[in-house]
Amino acid sequence: MRILLIEDTVELGTAIHEQIAEDGHAVDWVQLLSHAESSVQSTAYDLILLDLMLPDGRGLDFLRRLRASGAGTPVIILTARDQISDRIAGLNAGADDYLVKPFDLSELSARMAAVARRYHGNPNPLLKVGGLEVDLIEHSVRRDGRPVDLTAREWALFEAFVQRPGTLLSKAQLEDRLYEFGAEIESNTIEVYVSRLRKRLGREVIETVRGMGYRLARS
Repeated sequence: MRILLIEDTVELGTAIHEQIAEDGHAVDWVQLLSHAESSVQSTAYDLILLDLMLPDGRGLDFLRRLRASGAGTPVIILTARDQISDRIAGLNAGADDYLVKPFDLSELSARMAAVARRYHGNPNPLLKVGGLEVDLIEHSVRRDGRPVDLTAREWALFEAFVQRPGTLLSKAQLEDRLYEFGAEIESNTIEVYVSRLRKRLGREVIETVRGMGYRLARS
């Protein structure tokens, strides 16, 4: 997933950034709402992690503006404010989940995955893709009953296809899913990862539409 992290506390932001990157996701980290506004206007994010108190404003105001614009991007609020009234206000403003600091980073990963599954209309973490058994919680794949080892980046790319079955994804869209702002990307990076996935999962799993992109093959 391509994730926007809006958090001004350096220590926490660094820890969250490292956790998400280890999960194989691309993370753009900003510490001001003004930078967040610019980011959402230029990039299609799969998920936003939002602190409520930023140096230049309130996270709830940002969230309300986001929803008023028609954006349906999932948002998880991260805050030290643990009053029930604060949670209700966040959910009523359009948040999809609410996590109170301090929290365990593994719980954050689990909540992100759950919100992403609901957003894509499939809350079931166990999927069948042809001869593959996919566990979205464990980030694991079994092919004909045998486990398949995928790197974090390979999993992130495969997850992009699984979350959008049958949808044609361009090379640029896939790069956006894997890499944050400023990352150096080789021209053939996506082709290399697709080739690796086909080798591990079967050549028939991912279809190439010449000149346009790739998509998960129909079962």
